[in-house]
Amino acid sequence: MAAAQGEVLDIGGREVRISSPEKPYFADLGVNKLGVVRYFLSVGDGILAALRDRPTTMERWPGGVRDDVVVATRADGRGEAFYQKRAASGTPEWVQTTEVRFPSGRTAVEVAPADLATIAWMVNLGTVRFHPWPVRAADTEVVDQLRIDLDPQPGVGFGLAVRAAVELRAVLAEAGLTGFCKTSGGRGVHVFAPITGADFIDARHAAIAVGRELARRMPEAVTVNWWKEERGERVFVDFNQMARDRLMTSAYSIRPTPRGLVSAPLEWDELADADPSDFTVLSMPARFAGGGDPWAAMDHTPPGSLEVALEWYARDAAGGEGELPYPPEYPKMPGEPPRVQPSKINPANWKE
Repeated sequence: MAAAQGEVLDIGGREVRISSPEKPYFADLGVNKLGVVRYFLSVGDGILAALRDRPTTMERWPGGVRDDVVVATRADGRGEAFYQKRAASGTPEWVQTTEVRFPSGRTAVEVAPADLATIAWMVNLGTVRFHPWPVRAADTEVVDQLRIDLDPQPGVGFGLAVRAAVELRAVLAEAGLTGFCKTSGGRGVHVFAPITGADFIDARHAAIAVGRELARRMPEAVTVNWWKEERGERVFVDFNQMARDRLMTSAYSIRPTPRGLVSAPLEWDELADADPSDFTVLSMPARFAGGGDPWAAMDHTPPGSLEVALEWYARDAAGGEGELPYPPEYPKMPGEPPRVQPSKINPANWKE
């Protein structure tokens, strides 16, 4: 219903006010703020499954998505678009929150959506992309998803990421894990696998071990080299996306570019013929209405153990391939190799 200060939606019995509903958000597509809210409601079961009970960083674009918007960074906090980790004062009492711990040891209370009304409330704040932790609100130290980010480097297209993802599925299966694939919203592919409870160090080591195994099988196509100058035209397995507070885009999130591409969950038999440009804020509602959520089975899939992957990590460590560098903003971690690399490596080019 209309209201003097916006539009009020009844979502699961809760009233959520959408302010400035006509504000353009994806102007080239004719999608306004209310249209973004309705998009997320149209894929409601999918976005809720992706975020339910997970502490979630909000990527907020309160003025809408435009090429001229400045995004705030760690180095420069000024910007019209920004990442919000902490639940702000004024968060409604019915919005579920939970406490997380950052690498520095500091803690914060984050929103951990329990219902669609909360997600709509987050979208009203300008959130178009959600970054959930691989943990649940009940225990934010227990990782329940292994997430592998296949990131094509410059000169590499989506097709190579697809080839890598197909082989990755086989690697995960050998490790006793069941992978689910999605587009990243760009040229990459994300593969998630439900796991039994693990800590962040073991989960990251498992990602490293799986990435190394994949790179051995596809050495011309895949790399785990952290330093950009050493990656070449290959797909980089970004193992540090499994580090604490290094979060990946959720399924159904919208990439904040004028094209409005969506991170689209896929069935494995769809991946080879998929085109990331086919999945947008305009096209996904019809796809979802016609076929539902390809990841619906994830929460009902028996989680796998990281035991095999960690055995691979220990084997590699015994052979001289141990720890890899953490993200540069991390405190120095136990066992981490020196971050000072050969002079050809420019620390300014560390992957952010």
